[in-house]
Amino acid sequence: MNSAVYLCRLIFSVSLFSIEFCAKTITLTFGMKFWEHYNHFPLDKTFILLYLCTLFVKNQQNIFETMKLSQFKFNLPSSLIASYPPKEREDARMMVLHRDTQTIEHKTFRDIIGYCNPGDLFVINNTKVFPARLYGEKEKTGAKIEVMLLRELNAESRLWDVLVDPARKIRIGNKLYFGPNDELVAEVIDNTTSRGRTLRFLFDGTHDEFKKVIMGLGETPLPKVHNRPVEPDDEFNYQTVYAKMEGSVAAPTAGLHFSKILMKRMELQDVNFAEVTLHTGMGNFREIEVEDLTKHKTDSEEMYISQETCDIVNATKAAKHKVFAVGTTTLKVMETVVSITGQLKPLDGWTNKFIFPPYDFTTADALVTNFHLPKSPMMMEVAAFAGYDFLMKAYKEAVAEKYNFFTYGDAMLIL
Repeated sequence: MNSAVYLCRLIFSVSLFSIEFCAKTITLTFGMKFWEHYNHFPLDKTFILLYLCTLFVKNQQNIFETMKLSQFKFNLPSSLIASYPPKEREDARMMVLHRDTQTIEHKTFRDIIGYCNPGDLFVINNTKVFPARLYGEKEKTGAKIEVMLLRELNAESRLWDVLVDPARKIRIGNKLYFGPNDELVAEVIDNTTSRGRTLRFLFDGTHDEFKKVIMGLGETPLPKVHNRPVEPDDEFNYQTVYAKMEGSVAAPTAGLHFSKILMKRMELQDVNFAEVTLHTGMGNFREIEVEDLTKHKTDSEEMYISQETCDIVNATKAAKHKVFAVGTTTLKVMETVVSITGQLKPLDGWTNKFIFPPYDFTTADALVTNFHLPKSPMMMEVAAFAGYDFLMKAYKEAVAEKYNFFTYGDAMLIL
């Protein structure tokens, strides 16, 4: 009889040890609060732990489920996709999301100054959009071809990674002519994707002269969803006031709401700014083709964050001031370079980080963003920051309140 009791006790002890080991494993994964709850319960720990596990799993949004592409679908009337920006940048409307109280406010962007304190930091993406869209003709047939310049692969050889439309007409060896007097000629030397090609531009001048021709022939790459011709004002409007590092084919639209006057007002209140660079690529506008988001492969984008910016961000967080990420591109840069200790490290390279819920952010305390199109990577990143349910609620309210979406649309501040 004593042997049976001893065996039962041994089995129970091993079970309890296993459960405690599980508790500590969960703690390492999800934080100390779980272990604190476990350690302070006066009742039998075995049953309490099982109860806590049940509650914990129920309260963790999508921890054990993969987010699906279809979950980011919502009804967006085309009339709410803004074709033009407001007259003044800071006149855009701004929806404010308070994550702690799950409440929403309706403001204008100039009111953002009321949500920051002296010592707070806004991290901005200083990339500059260049006139990346060219229109040309195919040799012999004269077929009209649109070319989107993505990035220069080799300056000396004039090699460029591009997208072409219509792609079915463009094969290796074809020559394309640009400009009314054929000022620029390019030869197709490789196929990279279904629409992707590598072009070698045949130009005898210097690199500066070549870039000048590109600038003269190219057009501001306003997204096609706007369904209107590009106008002269777009060259200014589709650019942040602090843009300096040329390389983007799409503007970091959250930054379009900042005017020089607003930024000066913020600086006078001891609000600081720090810069990163991420050259936004066309991958942000390419349709995601897989339902399981873990299987989506995003394009790599060139990025740079300096030691100076890292030091400023790290010091701001150490001083318990807020860090505001201006745009999903800025947030992506910081999350790419953050270490396990929460410190940002400098990097001059590339990122293919794809952020979607659930995701634990460790860098920014607040996010400035726009209202994004359904099922877009930007919307998914914002959902990860705001919380999926809260963002979908906010988007439903935005549609009802007729907020403007996308490039020239209104702003959202997530606190």
